Amino acid sequence: MATYLALLRAINLGAHNAVSMADLRALPERLGFTEARTLLQTGNLVFSGAARRSAEIERALEAEAKKRLALETDFLVRTGREWTGIVADNPFPAEAKADPAHLVVMFFKEAPAARDLETLRAAIAGREVVRAVGKQAYLVYPDGIGRSRLTVALIEKKLATRGTGRNWNTVLKLAALAGNP
Repeated sequence: MATYLALLRAINLGAHNAVSMADLRALPERLGFTEARTLLQTGNLVFSGAARRSAEIERALEAEAKKRLALETDFLVRTGREWTGIVADNPFPAEAKADPAHLVVMFFKEAPAARDLETLRAAIAGREVVRAVGKQAYLVYPDGIGRSRLTVALIEKKLATRGTGRNWNTVLKLAALAGNP
């Protein structure tokens, strides 16, 4: 049995894309997965099942969410092993320890192109720092996230891809929920 972590993009933002966690847990179970668990109300899902490709699971969950919940959003799936690597590959260990709420991991379906990362870095107006490792980008917001001009919209525009972010505290809680403390 493999463990999977699925992150949903842009749900439960006010009345926008409202999804109950019970409905979210039911999605992978309808597709033959087991032990579905959620964390917070922001679209974090952990479940188990036979080994399958992440892209295949993403497409199946997206179709099931559209069919059952009338929800059109991106699902970004990583295996438990990949999640362990995401935690281990963090290029900002000091920031993770000192200020984990201001370290964000953005998850993408495809790895950002190097030229797009350079374009993003050139667009940063503040002290934020971005490093990419595979299909993730690690972002440090030393002056806080709320007033930063390094927004999700800017990141997606410059990287020409859509993604979803989680702060380091949530990344670690998901690791623990997946059995990867």
